[in-house]
Amino acid sequence: MCGLHTILLLICISHLFAINGEAVTPRETLEIIIGGGAASPWPRPEYQDCPPPPPPPPPCLPTPSTQPSPTLTHPPSPKPPHGPSPAGITKTWEGNNICGDYKGFICDIVPDVNQKTISGVNFNNRNLNGPNLTLTEFLSGLKDLAFFHANSNNFIGSIPEDIGTLRYLYELDLSNNKFSGNFPYQVLQAKKLVFLDLRFNTFFGVVPPQVFLLGLDLLFINNNNFKQTLPGNLGSTTALYLSLANNKFVGGIPRSIGQASNTLLEVLFLNNQLTGCLPYEIGLLRKSTVLDVGFNQLTGLIPSSLQCLEKMELLNLAHNKFYRIVPESVCSLPNLVNFTVSYNYISQVGPKCRKLITSGVLDVKMNCISYLPNQRSKADCDRFFSNLQPSCTDKKFLTYIPCSKGYSGKQLEASNVHWATPAPLVRSYGALSPH
Repeated sequence: MCGLHTILLLICISHLFAINGEAVTPRETLEIIIGGGAASPWPRPEYQDCPPPPPPPPPCLPTPSTQPSPTLTHPPSPKPPHGPSPAGITKTWEGNNICGDYKGFICDIVPDVNQKTISGVNFNNRNLNGPNLTLTEFLSGLKDLAFFHANSNNFIGSIPEDIGTLRYLYELDLSNNKFSGNFPYQVLQAKKLVFLDLRFNTFFGVVPPQVFLLGLDLLFINNNNFKQTLPGNLGSTTALYLSLANNKFVGGIPRSIGQASNTLLEVLFLNNQLTGCLPYEIGLLRKSTVLDVGFNQLTGLIPSSLQCLEKMELLNLAHNKFYRIVPESVCSLPNLVNFTVSYNYISQVGPKCRKLITSGVLDVKMNCISYLPNQRSKADCDRFFSNLQPSCTDKKFLTYIPCSKGYSGKQLEASNVHWATPAPLVRSYGALSPH
């Protein structure tokens, strides 16, 4: 079980924000850090106890705008929570010194009018509650808001329709609240968003394709009840960190995923109802360090294109229906730290893969490798292969290698994920905890 972790998110967009005329850090420096420095064990899906992102440092203020900024008079006046606030936050909402005394509200100077106003809201882990605790109560009148973080509260209702008119809003965290209903289409109008976190609510239905067209750096929608085939334009996302875990997505992983090759660093598909074969386009994700498709119903041979994932560190294919061999070329990836194919129907591994098994990098338990311990029974394996239907009939899915260079590994001829070695610090797995 992971210990107490923190996540620091630094997002500043140079073409949107500046302070006193100085350009701020570009998006490439977005950094989410889990932990205090020491490596921690890879989190198991059933133990969702790693922390989510807390708010970033005070936001970078926008460049001057021709639109007027409202005079700071008083923060919104939400109805006091039912009973005492566990953090005592509402007790500070008295008097006129909003920027100095009111906990949860952050103020800064709006450059175009040289005037102080509320620029951010941080209600993370405040457990605010009340009979009519809605976003409208808090966002009304805050026209210069740059970020709104409200993880782990009891907000209900819908997202205000005019959220897209907030000229500076670049971060919205509504995770671990009591929102429900269809995907909040209102956020699609917030064109400057780079951080969108809707995890741990009870949204259902479909995720609109347009969300993958927003200029996001981070998109967390895990732990909801979305049920659909994944949008075909999923690969259009600009997200560095993408978590779709713990929903009810069906069908295959869109082949467009390869279009995210210049941006996508970590992607979590785990614990859905995905089927079909892994598209060879996954091998185009040349910058990715984390790929998790565990706990689905994917099948077929492990595609040779995965050998192109030269920066891959954590590769989870566990609890699916992959069979036959683990490609030696995949076991030759230079940066692999944890690689699991446990709970599949693999029947053969070569010398390079066996070396990874010995070193604890590769986990192959509960497969059909007769000469290794901790495997499925012969009857179980025989039953699977006797009922095996042809899959991935397009040979390109299996043999095509999209990268220009291969590795020297010779190809063989043809929820309890356990990582045997400590994993490096990862970022997206913090999203699997509500707090």
